[in-house]
Amino acid sequence: MKITVILCTYNRCQTLGKALDSIAVSILPDSVEWEVLVVDNNSNDQTWKVVEDFCRRYPGRFRYLLEPQQGLSYARNAAIRQAQGDVLVFTDDDVIVEDTWLQNLTEPLRHGEWAGSGGRVRPACTFVPPRWLSLEAYSLGPLAIFDRGPSAGELAEPPFGANMAFRRQMFEKYGTFRTDLGRCGKNLLSNEDTEFGRRLLAAGERLRYEPSAVVYHPVPESRMQKQYFLAWWFAKGRADSREIGVCPDTKRSVAGIPLLLFRRLAVRTLRWLFAVEPSRRFSCKLTVSATLGEMLECYRWSRNRIRERTPSEGLPTPRATK
Repeated sequence: MKITVILCTYNRCQTLGKALDSIAVSILPDSVEWEVLVVDNNSNDQTWKVVEDFCRRYPGRFRYLLEPQQGLSYARNAAIRQAQGDVLVFTDDDVIVEDTWLQNLTEPLRHGEWAGSGGRVRPACTFVPPRWLSLEAYSLGPLAIFDRGPSAGELAEPPFGANMAFRRQMFEKYGTFRTDLGRCGKNLLSNEDTEFGRRLLAAGERLRYEPSAVVYHPVPESRMQKQYFLAWWFAKGRADSREIGVCPDTKRSVAGIPLLLFRRLAVRTLRWLFAVEPSRRFSCKLTVSATLGEMLECYRWSRNRIRERTPSEGLPTPRATK
């Protein structure tokens, strides 16, 4: 088995070196070939120099790839094309991995029973949640925390992009990451990782949860703000609409927004207004923000559809050219 660890980065040279240091000391059997492919997604800091240093210190282990098209999905797809492994592992540029992480995450993929695997994404040991934050999985999404307990087993949900692996055949069979989803610069739009996992699950493929494959994801102060959580869930709502597809039923919509979303917004707003306990109240507010994101995406889709049709109104339908 040959493994390619794919790490995409954008203007995080300070945390990138620590992430690569932790990966470099991974413990694997001598029979396993592995490489680390770092994709520079058009950074303008010292990223190139950081990766160059690792390429020099670990000849043949680290490789550098520049992807000038901005966007995490573009970077990951470029890495998939250039990867040499038959198992592709994905992680982030600001994590610290345990030395057994790579072996534990990829061991289930040695044979054909599992299409992919996901491990634990845990916060640093110094993380202390504020009083207003619920520790339910729903609320912790903006912190990229993924922990489904100590027992290994089959996953009924997709893993997170900071700690996931797939057999290369899955990309050849089901396609790569959607480029209309995923981070792009400072944009918080996401879902490209979980959408791919849901694609596999919908096709009947099996994913495994490996709690012993652990990475630690930092929680910077900038993310421990209510405004960041609200903005993240607003972008998540937009991404959900893109992933699922906007309903084109104009008879049951207003300005392109399905009436169902207006009802959902009303219910979630009432829950938020009448919740008493602080973390419960804020969780309800997050659902309101996500719903508003869904509504905005529906509205934008409707407006774009109108603009696409307007120039041709009253004109003959063009014939297809051979």
